[in-house]
Amino acid sequence: MIGGGVAGCSVAYHLARLGWTEVLLVERHELTEGTTWHSAGFVGQLRSTVTQTKMIMYSAGLYPELAELTGLDPGWHGVGGLRLATTPERVQESLRLAGAAETYGLDLEMLSGAEAGRRLPLLNVEDVRAALWLPGDGWLDPALLARALAAGAQKLGVRILTGTRVTGLDVVGGAITGVRLARGGGDGDAGETEEWSVQAETVVIAAGAASGRVGRLAGVDVPVVPIKHQYVVTEPFEVSSFMPTVRDPDNIVYFREEDGGILVGGYIRDPEIWDAREPLEEPRTLFSPNMPKFQESWDSAVRRVPGLARTEIVKVVHGPEAFTPDGEFLLGETPVRGLWAAAGFCVHGLAAAGGVGKVMAEWIVDGSPEYDVFAMDLRRFSGHARSASWARARALDAYSTYYDIVYPGEERTAARPLRRSPAWVRHVELGAAFGEKSGWERVNWFESNARPAGSGAPAREGVPARDGVSTWEGGDGREDGDGSEYRPEGWAGRVWSPAVRQECLATRDAAGLFDQSSFSKLEVAGPGALEGLQRACAGRIDRPVGSVVYTQLLNARGGIEADLTVTRLAEDRFRLVTGTAFGVHDAAWLRGQGLDVRDVTSAHACYCLWGPRALDILGSVCPDDLTFGYLRAREISVGNVPVLAQRVTFVGEFGWELYCPAEYGLTLWDTLMEAGTPFGMRPAGYRAIDSMRLEKGYRVWGLDITPETTPYEAGLGFAVARDKDFLGRAALEGDRRGPSDTGATDVPGAADTGDTAGTASASGALAGAAPARRLFCLVLDDPRQVCLGGEPVRSGGLPVSRVTSGGYGHRVGRSIAYAYLPASTAPGDKVEVGVTGVWTGAAVVAEPLYDPSSERIRHLPS
Repeated sequence: MIGGGVAGCSVAYHLARLGWTEVLLVERHELTEGTTWHSAGFVGQLRSTVTQTKMIMYSAGLYPELAELTGLDPGWHGVGGLRLATTPERVQESLRLAGAAETYGLDLEMLSGAEAGRRLPLLNVEDVRAALWLPGDGWLDPALLARALAAGAQKLGVRILTGTRVTGLDVVGGAITGVRLARGGGDGDAGETEEWSVQAETVVIAAGAASGRVGRLAGVDVPVVPIKHQYVVTEPFEVSSFMPTVRDPDNIVYFREEDGGILVGGYIRDPEIWDAREPLEEPRTLFSPNMPKFQESWDSAVRRVPGLARTEIVKVVHGPEAFTPDGEFLLGETPVRGLWAAAGFCVHGLAAAGGVGKVMAEWIVDGSPEYDVFAMDLRRFSGHARSASWARARALDAYSTYYDIVYPGEERTAARPLRRSPAWVRHVELGAAFGEKSGWERVNWFESNARPAGSGAPAREGVPARDGVSTWEGGDGREDGDGSEYRPEGWAGRVWSPAVRQECLATRDAAGLFDQSSFSKLEVAGPGALEGLQRACAGRIDRPVGSVVYTQLLNARGGIEADLTVTRLAEDRFRLVTGTAFGVHDAAWLRGQGLDVRDVTSAHACYCLWGPRALDILGSVCPDDLTFGYLRAREISVGNVPVLAQRVTFVGEFGWELYCPAEYGLTLWDTLMEAGTPFGMRPAGYRAIDSMRLEKGYRVWGLDITPETTPYEAGLGFAVARDKDFLGRAALEGDRRGPSDTGATDVPGAADTGDTAGTASASGALAGAAPARRLFCLVLDDPRQVCLGGEPVRSGGLPVSRVTSGGYGHRVGRSIAYAYLPASTAPGDKVEVGVTGVWTGAAVVAEPLYDPSSERIRHLPS
């Protein structure tokens, strides 16, 4: 372990608790003297994701265990917490958070402003519309917590060396083999330097703001950006030690009691990066106070707590915090085998320290953690994260908007555009509303499609800004004759355009052309390729050349680690297509299974032509036979362009994914647009894909399916081969669905709304008991109430689940959601879904809703 803050001590403690007896933790200074010591220590359990919330809830439960084991006080003050809302938008956010808390089993109460004032009389609540009360919240003394974790680790056999520098990391054959250490002769020590090496096959970088520098010793990038963060402490003025913590995000301020006074902190709008060649070289690094920058937060605190106006500030803490490009943790294995990172805690790392130790230890020891941690996985970043300027621009944006409301579908604009499809210039000309994923500019919709097909009326004014928010505000939520005026209520209608509906209907009635060049494309080739993929994939890969197989990669528990298609290009050559953001993760997983993987994403453009006129369109510019079957791939020519055509779909319509070398990409797009326009084809974007995939029941990895769900729970038993061995098979033998599995009767292609997936009827299953839960399709009674994911689901008035993903299906005219429910649930059963505080009835329905026989996919259009 490199780093003696709360993260390093927690990982060391949890590794020892799992039975590792040879764990060494080294710290350059004394324990906690890097980034940990000056933390404000807030512990807010309710977070925007279930995994973060679980980690913090676990952390809160860890402290009594530490006290019992060590006899030390971990510094926990369980005083509860208030989160204030002063605007209508923040009240809506609070309602959504309260709904999420119900699904997490988190104790929470929604208060009025007056009730919040009664709970904490020193507050001015004149403008407070609502508040969340979380009795399980509180705050920690960072030094006491780290020392308790360290003492617990030592009692379990961990060795700790302070005053010890890491001078080098040894890497052989792409794997970590050891760490070079030194003591003395530095940091003002005039004595001789003692140097030595330690052999180690597992090394964890937990060096806080210095983690990037340590990673570079092994040639890896840990995109941590040190940003200056400031808080102040006032003189005592009879503030109770039982005062709850308070967050006032509308006014970018937080505060709690400290030594009879109040600690006040906030997130300034113009943060500064700490430029240092060697961050944390000195212990207990602090910067000079910068009160002008802090003025907005201080003024907000004085308005909220009028008593502060009569106090003096007695301490200013202005220190470095380790931020990341997206404001999420950096956990997991680096490209160097055996070298791990636990860094980038973005101010709230202390709250999650226990959970960080838990998931990291499980990951290292067992190969995968209990929770789905992809959003925190270091491998969510592609090669562009190596750019210091990109990482800084994104980290500054993440910090400056830390307390902003993040509406689903809202797009950030920092450090954009970066990665662009060959057809990007054409998308701009068509008024594309761009989204961004893994650095790629991707079309959400084309505003030029906002008018109905065949309409002579001009498109509505207001081409959307690049963040994807339409400027058109027309309509009252009711559909007109062609449905173009439909707009959901609440948050779901904020980032919306009537163009999405027109793109769905064009794909249903004629054709849609989708740019999916951002797909992650991996190639596995060589003598051992087939054998390795057979072992790694749950599905059967040994099929004839030209076959396309939809499959999953499973962990030892049978959970779904990846969801992709595998195309057999030759006897010993395969192309795997996965979601835009998942290429680095999936390639690393496959390499961990002993496969040689090459990322060829940038070498190929990909356009998807789907719809009943797709055969006419492609046939008009292609002399080759296009009648080859579903889930087959063939080399063809489209105009002058060489293309690999794959008969797969992610929208439930006939058509192909068309791959060509990137240098032909613009020509292929122009060729298809020219050919398709006379047939009524429209270019279309990812929002249309998401709508149509919901209608077909196609699953999305990271939402509907995760490392915590098995194929049989998710209705994907059809994709599991019964007669071969693969990672996760043993776990699945006790978890099956059986031949009665329901779902779509087709297999999706590798499109991604971030992801790839789908359902189909089971073709048999491994022996074992049926799972206790399954993923079911819900149709909401009120079509204007649209789920965005995470909404609570009740049955009989009791919480039973949360929505995994949802949206509006324009081809079926229904508001659709998916949720895991007891396996005994059946079509026709009724539940309730909480959409931003509004409880709406919903029916469990048989899936898929659209084209249940899949005639439109499997058969050539007549």
